[in-house]
Amino acid sequence: MFNLMMYLPWGKVPEINAQDLLQQQQDVQIVDVRTRKEFCDSHIQGALHLPLSQMNESNVKALSLAPTKPVETICLSAHRSIPATRRLSKMGYQASQLQGGMKAWWKQQMPCVSSQVK
Repeated sequence: MFNLMMYLPWGKVPEINAQDLLQQQQDVQIVDVRTRKEFCDSHIQGALHLPLSQMNESNVKALSLAPTKPVETICLSAHRSIPATRRLSKMGYQASQLQGGMKAWWKQQMPCVSSQVK
């Protein structure tokens, strides 16, 4: 049965703030759900990229996420990451989102990397 609420970009999901994510970065899996260009322009070191528009069970499995390790979802402003967090939770992952998204990460001048779009 289709659950529309699972895909809507509003409502509460578990969150982690930027400072805590930075401290726990080695102990979590980060999935960035922004577009390829957004990801390549600036992302958190070690983040895996899977655009929200491509988030389905087979693409999530292709990421080879450890089922027992927490997953933190990230987007620009914590809107696209809401349905991503719900989808991952439904698949059995302990998922939460970065509170405020990359905007909050950048505002606190947290470390980022970039790569060229090919």
